[in-house]
Amino acid sequence: MKLAEQIVNQLVSAGVRRIYGIVGDSLNPIVDAVRATGGSKKGGIDWVHVRHEEAAAFAAGAEAQLTGELAVCAGSCGPGNLHLINGLYDANRSQAPVLAIASHIPSTQIGQGFFQETHPDRLFQDCTVYNELVSTTAQSPRVFASAIRHAVGKSGVAVVTLPGDLADEEASGEAPVIGELRRSPVVPSDATIAELAKEINAARKVALFVGIGVAGAHDEVVALAEKAAAPVGHSLRGKDFIQYDNPYDVGMTGLLGYGAAAEGIHDADLMIMLGTDFPYDQFLPETKTIQVDLAPEKMGRRTDVDLQIEGSVKETLEKVLPLVHEKKDRKWLDRVLKKHDKIMNKAVGAYTRKVEKHQPIHPEYAASVLDETANDDAIFTADTGMCNVWSARYIRPLGTRRLIGSYLHGSMANAMPQSIGAQMAYPGRQVVSISGDGGLSMLLGDLITLATYRLPVTVVVFNNSTLGMVKLEMLVDGLADFGVDVPDTNYAEIARAMGFRSVRVEDPRKLKKAYEDALSHDGPALVEVITDPMSLSVPPEISGEQIWGFATAISKIVLNRGAGEAVSMARSNLRNVQAVRQW
Repeated sequence: MKLAEQIVNQLVSAGVRRIYGIVGDSLNPIVDAVRATGGSKKGGIDWVHVRHEEAAAFAAGAEAQLTGELAVCAGSCGPGNLHLINGLYDANRSQAPVLAIASHIPSTQIGQGFFQETHPDRLFQDCTVYNELVSTTAQSPRVFASAIRHAVGKSGVAVVTLPGDLADEEASGEAPVIGELRRSPVVPSDATIAELAKEINAARKVALFVGIGVAGAHDEVVALAEKAAAPVGHSLRGKDFIQYDNPYDVGMTGLLGYGAAAEGIHDADLMIMLGTDFPYDQFLPETKTIQVDLAPEKMGRRTDVDLQIEGSVKETLEKVLPLVHEKKDRKWLDRVLKKHDKIMNKAVGAYTRKVEKHQPIHPEYAASVLDETANDDAIFTADTGMCNVWSARYIRPLGTRRLIGSYLHGSMANAMPQSIGAQMAYPGRQVVSISGDGGLSMLLGDLITLATYRLPVTVVVFNNSTLGMVKLEMLVDGLADFGVDVPDTNYAEIARAMGFRSVRVEDPRKLKKAYEDALSHDGPALVEVITDPMSLSVPPEISGEQIWGFATAISKIVLNRGAGEAVSMARSNLRNVQAVRQW
């Protein structure tokens, strides 16, 4: 048995079903060993040939996030594995169990400035939980076993650097049995639980702010909100697991936020953070705070925390609930919920009513119609930028859907390659990539991957011919938007040339039919929606500095490019301004 065959057998025994990557000379022994397994239908592994290694890493990261199981990507020596790094950063920060095989130049040439020489064992150190170089065939089985254990056990990225010549040699060591990892909940002591209950009972106004760590604890969080009369705000990563069937939901805070979450958190006497490492400290209140999380190193790094509790959210809440007294005074909770309802119906909903004839199409309306049309168990991947905003505000999780993106790394071009991994992992479910024209164009070549494998992914392109989020950032900083516009490109025609079912929609009345046809198509489909480039995202809290910066930027636009663009921007956002006045 060659070493490459032994490595592939280890992956098969670990439950891996596919490897995303691009072949190359140093990687050829691994790819040939994959071929010899006969594919996943015969109990082996499939090789998924992408067009860019960054897409391979994003696809593997998406598969790992959605399934919770190990996913694998690979890149050949030098430039090949270097392309993996952006997707691997995203996977590691998303706590996705991913193994990356970084093939290397011949072992005898390492350190000699050889053709395509890099040092993967150094380059990937900052985005991994395990990073090791294989030096001998005898060492390899234990290194790969350790890499698998680290990726799964620590929920992160493991990179193994493998010289191509070693992979082609005879295996010389026994592969250790990896076994099944069985996790145990972390439960705080009785004394800690008693102190948590005491703080909740003593506070007059309690607010819950939750993240992805509440996965599996939906009912316990809602039960605590009921007893403590607490509004529940959430981060974007927590949306999937808490927004649905939750009468105490008050939306999101942060740059992409909506609803009454900001007020609900800031007016509380006690904020309880559950399973969240929300990064934007400027949106967190200076109030008494309790944090429950499995990672002690994350405690207090966003805001001062008075009581830090290491524990699984579900088990912690199960223990504390019997000790929490039901609050009789619910006036504050009712007021926050009423305001949330008003905001959602007037401000957030303002762009989705009576706009069936508005051209260019309101992106909010396009997202809303997509939400109504997609299946109840659809998987959505969203590009960073304005697509994050529209998907966060208008795509409902329902408890059965999933919505992922590059929420912690913030990379462009993530949605479409993530849809590849999502559809590979769940061939029976609708997968929708909500792509911006800027993000899609960055890794445009991997539309060919969708076409090659006839994956029934629906790519919805919000084409506003501008980098919308960057434009907004410039405006609130007092800068005239510059360098953000891109040429009008017909992505529907490009996709059609690649073998997609595709349509370009400029009339909002044709959106629903376009979505229905694309989602029902047995193969890749693309719906290009021509959206209003002047539509802006208004965060739930606006500072005086932001208002001043925006006014300054608009003045510059008027002086430099005339009043036309400023007037167009005002008209596009007038509905939101009117709604803001009403609340």
